[in-house]
Amino acid sequence: MERSEFISIMNHKLKLIRTETCLTQEKMADVLGLSKKTLVEIEKGRSSLTWSAAIALAVIFADSDIVSDAFGGDATEVARVIALSGLDVRMPQRTMGGHIWWQNIKEAKGYKIQQNLISRHYRILDAEDHRYFSTFERAEADRRLKELTSGS
Repeated sequence: MERSEFISIMNHKLKLIRTETCLTQEKMADVLGLSKKTLVEIEKGRSSLTWSAAIALAVIFADSDIVSDAFGGDATEVARVIALSGLDVRMPQRTMGGHIWWQNIKEAKGYKIQQNLISRHYRILDAEDHRYFSTFERAEADRRLKELTSGS
């Protein structure tokens, strides 16, 4: 997934999220730092959120069922994968291990590759479910798992 696809999804979900949270256009525009006119144009499909505004929408409304369903769980993780594409950044917070939105693809020496059932991105978790790596490319996940396990 690229930034443009993430933005497009958030554009299409904006009005639903606003309705779900019972916010007026004025209040939602204020929350996102937009003018009401811009928000109306986005809701009508005539304009688009910026990358920053799409991220803000995903983070602020991370608990929304609409946002979760659109990305297969945590939209902030999908945004993080896109923003940090190809970089090794060990996240200190443990994940929940992928019991709902994730499928185990491969396991080796205490590490596992999982794929998100909705967004289709991959991640590598350690034995304690800390995320070590995320990508949209399976070959990249396999390569990184091999690097992690060859030194163990």
